[in-house]
Amino acid sequence: MLDKKATDVLVLHVAKLTSVADYLVLGSADSDRQTRAIADHVDDVLSQSGAGALGIEGKASSQWVVMDFGDVVVHIFRQDARQHYGLERLWADAKRVPVPGEPHVQPVALPKPVQRNHARAAKRA
Repeated sequence: MLDKKATDVLVLHVAKLTSVADYLVLGSADSDRQTRAIADHVDDVLSQSGAGALGIEGKASSQWVVMDFGDVVVHIFRQDARQHYGLERLWADAKRVPVPGEPHVQPVALPKPVQRNHARAAKRA
């Protein structure tokens, strides 16, 4: 992915959270054309190594391409689509695997619950 200038590449270890895959790989692109180029590159490289895709969806529109390699599912998004769907938030409990060449990504911060002052509420009653 990085060879084709994918940004914000993130690998999530999800094996303990789902039976669908062991890893999710997320990457962003600036345009539909770049999304398609990254998907083609990933498919070519893995096919040459003998790990061809079991299925590829979304290449026609190229806003979000999903590539199923069995234990690994690759998601390549146009930047705006990635922000809209927020897979990082959905998989916030997954372990993040460092990606060489990418800056260290901090886990998504979840909002803290609001602390209610019960004594103040009791005075009002």
